[in-house]
Amino acid sequence: MIRETDHTLMLLLDGVAHAARGEVVSVADVLAEFGDRAVTPFILLVSLLLVSPLSGVPGVPTICAVIIVVLAAQALLGRGTLWLPEWVKRRSMSAARVRKAVFWMRKPCAFLDRHSRARLRFLTQGLMRWVTLLICVIFPLSWPPLEMLPFFSSFGGLVIALLSFGLFTRDGIYVLAGYLIVGLSVTATVIALI
Repeated sequence: MIRETDHTLMLLLDGVAHAARGEVVSVADVLAEFGDRAVTPFILLVSLLLVSPLSGVPGVPTICAVIIVVLAAQALLGRGTLWLPEWVKRRSMSAARVRKAVFWMRKPCAFLDRHSRARLRFLTQGLMRWVTLLICVIFPLSWPPLEMLPFFSSFGGLVIALLSFGLFTRDGIYVLAGYLIVGLSVTATVIALI
């Protein structure tokens, strides 16, 4: 079981691979692997899945958006245990596809693990943690209506992955990178609308 104190992406991937050892893996299977107190790692995991080739599977970006919004909102409200609706927990997919995504993510995740440490911690605690979680609630709301645009949900998943990885590892550099991408996205959208 993954705990909040396990701060590496490789441990997250190992947990997903363990949950996906059968023919089919459900959200409930992965949740059981992580336990009901690991909110930040689970947000990180879901966002990482969106950066993988799984983002091209119809419906996956929408389900991931729902999960991230629900979990980030719970973290904002200070809920001690993780909750997801039953219809989300029942969602499943081919375990082979999940294992392939985990394999695809191993090298970049190992790189990130080697290059993370406690930096700019003020961005990962207190008011700044709350702001980061609020972005994690708001940003994914655009994914379901724009799911068919190529790479859109992967880009959004990258933003949430940077933010949640920063919170997870207490490395404010990643949170700052997420903020910069959000700022650039908002600026580009405003310029496009003018």
